[in-house]
Amino acid sequence: MTAADGRVADAVRGSWVDTHAPLAWRPYLRLARADRPIGSWLLLLPCWWSAAFAALAAGQPLPNLWHMALFAVGAVAMRGAGCTYNDLVDRDIDAMVERTRSRPLPSGQVTSRQAKIFLLAQIGLGALVLLALWQPFAWAVGIASLAVVVIYPFMKRITSWPQSVLGLAFSWGALMGWAAAFGRLDAPALLLYAGSILWVIGYDTIYAHQDREDDAIVGVRSTALLFGERTPLYLSLFYAAAVALFAAALWSLAAPPLAYAGLAAFAVHLAWQVRSLDIADPDLCLRLFKSNRDAGLIFLAGLMAAALLAALS
Repeated sequence: MTAADGRVADAVRGSWVDTHAPLAWRPYLRLARADRPIGSWLLLLPCWWSAAFAALAAGQPLPNLWHMALFAVGAVAMRGAGCTYNDLVDRDIDAMVERTRSRPLPSGQVTSRQAKIFLLAQIGLGALVLLALWQPFAWAVGIASLAVVVIYPFMKRITSWPQSVLGLAFSWGALMGWAAAFGRLDAPALLLYAGSILWVIGYDTIYAHQDREDDAIVGVRSTALLFGERTPLYLSLFYAAAVALFAAALWSLAAPPLAYAGLAAFAVHLAWQVRSLDIADPDLCLRLFKSNRDAGLIFLAGLMAAALLAALS
């Protein structure tokens, strides 16, 4: 499917956007990647990890459920805003790449002015979510994330490490859950953030292998192009370092063994990704990239189970 029928080449076929959303809404929902929720999941998971860390630190059986709900809404809104902004910046590049040329902006389904209005609406929703945390320090931390979001789309033009900047942005939630709970940042949250950055670099390198040939033609840089055939080695290093930093974060919390069991299961999942990777198979790269939602949920389950048992013991 292409722009001729309004669909996007790299979108999931038969999604609810294609089958149930009103026709007038579909270009905007595609602009926000509402038909591809994996990005929202990957933005949300560090937020939920951080909230679970805060529960462990406070001796609570569960994370703050209000915060968890707000993070879910905020992740959807801000991921959509980030995709919209990224598409505005990259519309000329997207027009030259086979996988992206049918997206709403380069295909003409949405004008730049319409996309900018939609962007502001999504940012407005994200701002309401941030205010609802009712924690001034968390407001400041959340607002600070915008600086990273603004520069990210330009990084692939000037560095082979744009995935590292994406890591800074997509891991920001690792700070937010702790900041919302305590009104400050401490070592556990900072270690969680650092580990999450490395995790993001790893999984986004896998994702970038889908586009490496087109990227090389149009002059866009990425860690996929930089690492090439050595990608499994680099993934092993990044993933191992991420797990080590997460373990250090748990140690700084004096977390119970069940939390480490969840981390161990998370590590096994990452090892499976590296072992399964074939960078010449774009469909496999996409599946492995998406599987990081499951990896993140496994780690979260371990954290929440540990918090519950620790509070009850």
